[in-house]
Amino acid sequence: MEHVSRKRRVLILSEGFGAGHTQAAFALASSLEQRCSTIETRVVELGSFLHPTLAPWILGAYKKTIAAQPKLYGRLYRAQYQKSLNPLTQLALHRIFYAQTAAMIRHWAPQAIVCTHPFPSVVVSRLKRAGLHIPLCTVITDYDVHGTWVSQEVNKYMVSSEDVKHKLIVHGIAAAHVEITGIPVHPSFREVHDRALIRQQFNLSSRPTVLVMGGGWGLIRGDSLSEHLLTWRDRIQFIFCLGHNHKAISKLAADPRYQHPHIHLLGFTQEIGKLMEVSDLLVTKPGGMTCSEGLAKSIPMLFYDPIPGQEEENVHYFTRHGFGESIQSADTISHWLSMLASRYADVQAQRISNQHRKSHLPAGDGSEVILQLLG
Repeated sequence: MEHVSRKRRVLILSEGFGAGHTQAAFALASSLEQRCSTIETRVVELGSFLHPTLAPWILGAYKKTIAAQPKLYGRLYRAQYQKSLNPLTQLALHRIFYAQTAAMIRHWAPQAIVCTHPFPSVVVSRLKRAGLHIPLCTVITDYDVHGTWVSQEVNKYMVSSEDVKHKLIVHGIAAAHVEITGIPVHPSFREVHDRALIRQQFNLSSRPTVLVMGGGWGLIRGDSLSEHLLTWRDRIQFIFCLGHNHKAISKLAADPRYQHPHIHLLGFTQEIGKLMEVSDLLVTKPGGMTCSEGLAKSIPMLFYDPIPGQEEENVHYFTRHGFGESIQSADTISHWLSMLASRYADVQAQRISNQHRKSHLPAGDGSEVILQLLG
């Protein structure tokens, strides 16, 4: 009988601190399984999987801090920027995760482990120091690198840009251990869809369209930004994607200003790629994953409310390369919406220009790096 080879297993570990880390994990899993039928992947948010009672409390506290005290978060981010996790935090991770993670790895027996968040990367790195001999790849999901990502036990880093690679080298990581792949985006973002079918699916008209996103947590405040956008609702169509923020969806749905045929309120959806395809402008918080998905679709981007730290670095990267603009005042919004309403061809030209510029950047598919680790 002909020998049938066993599937090679890749364990991908993430955390729920923002939706982008886990989206990158699933994107990489999809790319791997599409490229190689002998690979089996498993995506796990480590904290939620091992501690389903404790994890929601921790994530809730983190989310409240980001929403209510972004400057405090920024100060903490910068204060620890050049440092790895302090010994107390490493001890806490050790107590909470170490033994259970080791047992999970023994049970599933992967041939490679990928981490898209620094916490599981720290945990697996410690296991490797204790004798684990499974290759570890860590995917940095922003256009910056904090010291918490850095570990000599990581066999390969996948990073978004040359700048991030240089920062890792400064941290003492060998250049040969760093691959510039772009942040992994789902393969569907590289597909071209029929715009008419998308409009029919989401009950959209063919008028100029703005997609407004607040990340997986839907952090869109009812402030001057939204109010300024609403003044254009008779001429421009708006799609508000509010992620898992059900409270915000209910609040906006009850607001008479949002009860307009050109305004569409959506919760979490797996079809952001289609919505970017049919939209002409993306107004978004500058999370690394959302920006990378926008880049894959070449859509012009406007950035608001960056979280001090990594999101500010994301803004710097995309504005420096001409893919987006930071909202400095209402004039920035008025300029772009005026173009959409009266000089639509100029916005289309910007998208075509983005398509040409991005051809020189990594495509956001790091599956080849994992295949090389698997041998």
